[in-house]
Amino acid sequence: MDSKISKADYDLQKMREIKRLKSVEDKRTGSEVFDRLTLETLYKLAKQGHINLLKGAISTGKEANVFKGINDQGNLVAVKIYRVSTSDFKKMQYYIQGDPRFKVNTSNKRQMIKTWVMKEFRNLKRAEEAKIPVPHPIVAKNNVLVMEFIGDSHGNPAPLMRETEVANPKEFVDEIIDIVVKLYNNAEIVHGDLSSFNILIRDDKPVIIDVSQAVVRDHPLALELLKRDIENLIRDFKKIGINISIDEVKSKIMDVKG
Repeated sequence: MDSKISKADYDLQKMREIKRLKSVEDKRTGSEVFDRLTLETLYKLAKQGHINLLKGAISTGKEANVFKGINDQGNLVAVKIYRVSTSDFKKMQYYIQGDPRFKVNTSNKRQMIKTWVMKEFRNLKRAEEAKIPVPHPIVAKNNVLVMEFIGDSHGNPAPLMRETEVANPKEFVDEIIDIVVKLYNNAEIVHGDLSSFNILIRDDKPVIIDVSQAVVRDHPLALELLKRDIENLIRDFKKIGINISIDEVKSKIMDVKG
């Protein structure tokens, strides 16, 4: 049976079928996630071959859900869907304003979400070009971002750092600090919300996720956000038995000539 979403399938019945893909937990927010605009966007992405099947949720956040998907080539992808109804537009405005890459009408919520998704897409591209381990961005459209699935060959998503016992804490911490150095000096962005909640572990190596709020290095908030990232990481490092000071981390970042 052909499971590919087709134009003929895209009707009210198809909307109900897509909604049934959600788990029991997801059903509580089904109408918030799969509104008409989102379904239309998913349909367009399906026509382009980016999504053949949409499967269960990988994670459920305050503003976005991430689903496991399969593209036309049979490869797993991660499909991140931002919810217009629950998004924090004040927060989005806080991070977008001052970023020379984006001009947005802050009173238009749909436009704000679209800009936010494109911001995450472009931040992922910048990080990837700087050889930083992040999910490969595939396509961004409206409130949907399709990117590389981070997990094993059996389709199990990679665990978060906060959920995992790190095999070699000192080596792992050094790798994360090296990532922060490269983010600042090579990609010229600051994550802005970096902690064990936004670091996946794949093959004992860190992978950075959730870069929607990341700002460019010359953004007015950049140094403040960098300090916050460092403080968050230092607290997380202590939990795995590694003590390091803010000054040590900051010196590694600032001593590198970009």
